[in-house]
Amino acid sequence: MRKVSVIVPVYNAEKYLDKCLISLQQQTLEDIEIICVDDGSEDKSLEILKKYAKGDERIKVLEQNHKKQGAARNEGLKFATGEYIGFVDADDWVDIDFYEKLYGSACKYQADIAMGVNVRVGGGKKTKKRLEILQENCVKDVQEKFDISKVAQNPCPTNKIYKREFLLLNNLYFPENMFCEDKLFVTQAVYYADKLVAVPDVNYFYYRNPNSTVNKRDKNHLRTILRDKEQAKRDVLNFLKTQKIQIRDKDFWALKKIYKCLGITIYKIVESLHTEKYYLLGIFPIWVRAI
Repeated sequence: MRKVSVIVPVYNAEKYLDKCLISLQQQTLEDIEIICVDDGSEDKSLEILKKYAKGDERIKVLEQNHKKQGAARNEGLKFATGEYIGFVDADDWVDIDFYEKLYGSACKYQADIAMGVNVRVGGGKKTKKRLEILQENCVKDVQEKFDISKVAQNPCPTNKIYKREFLLLNNLYFPENMFCEDKLFVTQAVYYADKLVAVPDVNYFYYRNPNSTVNKRDKNHLRTILRDKEQAKRDVLNFLKTQKIQIRDKDFWALKKIYKCLGITIYKIVESLHTEKYYLLGIFPIWVRAI
C-alpha cells in the first residue's frame, strides 16, 4: 500500500501534462502512486502518459471512452491502493512538498481530510489565493469545516487528500456525465469527515485554462454548463436538507422555479435551507420569506 494515490483525469491536455506530471514525480513524499486516466483524448495526451509510465513504475495509465472528469476520477478510485487519495487536474500542478505536508498533518491528527492552499493562476487573471490558510488547524464542527474549506464558495476537490477507507465507508464518488461534478462530492466529503485539518505553506496551483471544457464559448456548450451548474446546486441543497444539517441558512442556494414567457424570464424563485427569494425578471428581488 502506498501512502498516497494521486488520480489525474486527462482529456486533451498535451500542452500541460509535462508540468503536471513532473510536479508529481518530484514530490518529496516518494511513496505515492500516480494514476492517470485518459478520458478518450484526441491529441497526444495518451502518448505522453505512456512515455512517463515507462520511466516511472509509480505511474499507472488507464484508458476509457470520453465520459467527463467525474467518471475518470471514479475510474481511478477503483484502482487506487493508497492510504490517502488526492486528485490533480492535468493542467494544474502542486508544490514539491504538497503531499508530504498534507500526509504528515493528516496522520498527526488522524484526520479524514487534509487541505492545502488553493492558488488560481493564468487565463489573463491575476494570481489569487482562492483559499488561504495561515496556520495549521484541525476542526470537527460541521459549520467550522464548511467555513475553513469554503465549501459554499469554492468546493475544490483537488487541494485536499482524503482517507481512502473514509471514502469507501461513505460511498463517496463523483457524479458522472455532467460538469460541476465537484460540488456535491466535496460537500458530502467535508460533512462526513470526522476531522479536517487545514495545512499552511503548501500550494495547489489551479491553472485557469482558457481552452478547458468549462471555458468554451459555444452557446450550446455554455447552456449545458449552466444547466449542470444549477443541477449541482440543487443536488447539494437536497443533500443538506436530507441530512437536516444545522448550519448557517443562507450559504447554499439553488433555483427552485423559473417562469418564462417567449423565452424571457418573468420571475424566478431561489431557495436556501430555510428561505425563499423571489426575483422579478430574474434580477430584481421583490420578496423574501421563511420556509
